[in-house]
Amino acid sequence: MSKSLLSYDDVILASGGVHVLGTGNFCFTDVQTDSRNVVKNTLFIPLVGENQDGHAYIPQAIEKGASVVLVQFKNFEADSSMYAALSQNNPSVFFIAVDNNLAALQRIAARYVEQFPDLIKIGVTGSSGKTTTKEMILSVLSQKYAVVSNKGNLNSETGLPLSVFAIRADHKIGLFEMGMNRKDEIKEIAAVLKPTFAVVTNIGTAHIGLLGSRENIAAEKAHVFDYINRFGTAVIPVDDDFTEYLASQVDGNVVYYGNGLPENVHLIADRGLDGTDFSIGDVPVHLSLPGAYNYKNMLAAVALAQVLGLTVEEIKAGVESYKTLFGRCEIIHGTYTIVKDCYNANPDSMEKALELVASVSGTFKKFLVLGDMLELGEDSEKAHEHIGKLAAQSGDACIFVGKEMHAAYKACGKSDAMYVADKSDESIARIVEFIRQTAAKNDVILVKGSRGMALERVCDGLQGDA
Repeated sequence: MSKSLLSYDDVILASGGVHVLGTGNFCFTDVQTDSRNVVKNTLFIPLVGENQDGHAYIPQAIEKGASVVLVQFKNFEADSSMYAALSQNNPSVFFIAVDNNLAALQRIAARYVEQFPDLIKIGVTGSSGKTTTKEMILSVLSQKYAVVSNKGNLNSETGLPLSVFAIRADHKIGLFEMGMNRKDEIKEIAAVLKPTFAVVTNIGTAHIGLLGSRENIAAEKAHVFDYINRFGTAVIPVDDDFTEYLASQVDGNVVYYGNGLPENVHLIADRGLDGTDFSIGDVPVHLSLPGAYNYKNMLAAVALAQVLGLTVEEIKAGVESYKTLFGRCEIIHGTYTIVKDCYNANPDSMEKALELVASVSGTFKKFLVLGDMLELGEDSEKAHEHIGKLAAQSGDACIFVGKEMHAAYKACGKSDAMYVADKSDESIARIVEFIRQTAAKNDVILVKGSRGMALERVCDGLQGDA
């Protein structure tokens, strides 16, 4: 039998749970909160959300091979006969009752991380650019170390705890992105990983509708430093409004990046959509990802790599082997040049994308397809108005998509601007047809919006032309 990720005693002590049903060999080699992902020997932790209670899927999880199941006390007490029947039919499945499954998941994950005391643990957070920066760091550090990292942006109160179970004894570095959409979320997930190195990309306005102010956002992000000590290092942007505040929250070393830092890194040329040329010392390096903001993200990766002892040659190899992720400033060359940046959007990242397109010169026209920026709360109208004004200056043709983007459409002021009220497939087809009818060869098309808008369908619709 495979060795269990944690022992019975570890799970009971970490979760504060009570073993209520099941006997035999206690073993789990995977952890899941979604019954669809359960495989043999999985610890299944059903979560309770606003619209669904994962306890309803416990029978399916057991059928697929769950060997250990966490169940909240109130659910167990409310339907104890059902659980007794499940146990009678599946006597080797361990049922452990806990007060709160989410808290138990986080505490069990923290206990798992504690099994790797020599692991260099790095947390990456910020209002925008987290995933890109984390992936850049991964590409660079992997030139020297065995690195484990969360996939994509599995960075939430559930995503991070689930991700740490990928840590194995041969890993030297654990690199994990930390996101938030509520107060105390960074604090909670930092307690899972306990990173002694941390990178902050920026303090912006993403989720300001949920946190209330940039000050509150900064205070929450600063919890990524909670476990840094005199042996650890925080990597902080030198030019952020909250640089001084962030540094004041670090009980350890602080390294800055941006505006000429690190000192041995020098910008050679911004190649527009073809990326950036720079040097580390006298070694030339090319970053294929376009945009000054992505160059700055790479500076964070370089600064951290230097702290962790990588050579210039290793850093260069990591930078130049970096490949962009789905929907994050992908450049698709063809009949048109499509800037596919539709994985997410907030006022900061939207402004940077518009600045990128505006900075590109040529005889071509620039089409902007901009979708709603979600979760901005009472600041939404003002933020969208600002983007509408920027769009008028940045593009030749502006297409605004979604309810929130109506404010941007009105603020744009272009007589030929196009507004599409919803994100239906019919509306997407209408946008694609408009571009096909009006765009010429080599025109630049920026597609940018929050994940919920699914604007990659515009790119898919044009893919035959691109």
